[in-house]
Amino acid sequence: MNSQFIDALNELEKEKGISKEVLIEAIEAALISGYKRNFHSAQNVRVDIDRENGDVKVLARKTVVDEVIDPRLEISLEAARQINPNYQLADIVEIEVTPKDFGRIAAQTAKQVVTQRIREAERGVIYETFVDREEDIVTGIVQRKDQRFYYIDLGKTEALLPINELMPTESVKQGDRLKVYITKVDKTTKGPQIFVSRTHPGLLKRLFELEVPEIFDGVVEIKSVAREAGHRSKIAVYSQNEDVDPVGACVGPKGMRVQTIVNELNGEKIDIVKWSKDIETFISNALSPSKVLEVEINEEERTAKVIVPDYQLSLAIGKEGQNARLAAKLTGWKIDIKSESQVGSE
Repeated sequence: MNSQFIDALNELEKEKGISKEVLIEAIEAALISGYKRNFHSAQNVRVDIDRENGDVKVLARKTVVDEVIDPRLEISLEAARQINPNYQLADIVEIEVTPKDFGRIAAQTAKQVVTQRIREAERGVIYETFVDREEDIVTGIVQRKDQRFYYIDLGKTEALLPINELMPTESVKQGDRLKVYITKVDKTTKGPQIFVSRTHPGLLKRLFELEVPEIFDGVVEIKSVAREAGHRSKIAVYSQNEDVDPVGACVGPKGMRVQTIVNELNGEKIDIVKWSKDIETFISNALSPSKVLEVEINEEERTAKVIVPDYQLSLAIGKEGQNARLAAKLTGWKIDIKSESQVGSE
């Protein structure tokens, strides 16, 4: 190795932020292993790389003793004082044992170590970038599929979209662009693993935050989300500003804002309801589009009995109980729906 190699390490430090000293120490450690492996040496050695000119030396480290038992690890006091008369017993003497062709091994080892450290540094940057984006939306391109995952190209890395995290109403093919929600970022020996979803309620929440300026600005607040991905969702919104209609802000002019989100979610129906701290009102709103006549609540059991007009019963319950189920998820209360005639006959 030579001064050009040291210059290259200096450039790496500037460009990649990888410490030159850390790299040199890693190369020295790798060269010790390389020396012992290639030259079948069991002696205690240290490798020293000159920080200015790149020269590499292998130094055997021997302890000064009265009587030498293992010459690979020990040196007599007499022999040590021939090197330097100041040596005492138990001192460590370093003797250069650099093999003739060690420069070639050093260059190969250095290249491998630097390449590995660059790869690790780049993985670290990718991890730091995406770990800060957990619970956020990214756009990627579908690359391929296996039995468990769709692989989504995010530019510098790939994300894993589990097959069961794709909405049941959509099918995707290679080359399709998708907005996905980052659920988890793991650090592994092979680099960061980024897991994404199309079914997570957080995707709906983030889409509204991106599409509705009033939510982004904090004027309108998303209080809760209930989602059956690909079929139907409910989102409860609220504004402390009485001059702002939170539902209207989310629907947008001529319904354009919510329609953009519906299109992104492949036609998923979205009910936007007004949140209220009065639980009877909130439960009534949550059962939209059904009309509600009365709500009776049991605070202790967090249950609500809801009475609706006879002709609204099927709408309130929804197809296969979906509307009632989503309203219960949205409010956090167990909801029992009865028609007027059912209550009258009890």
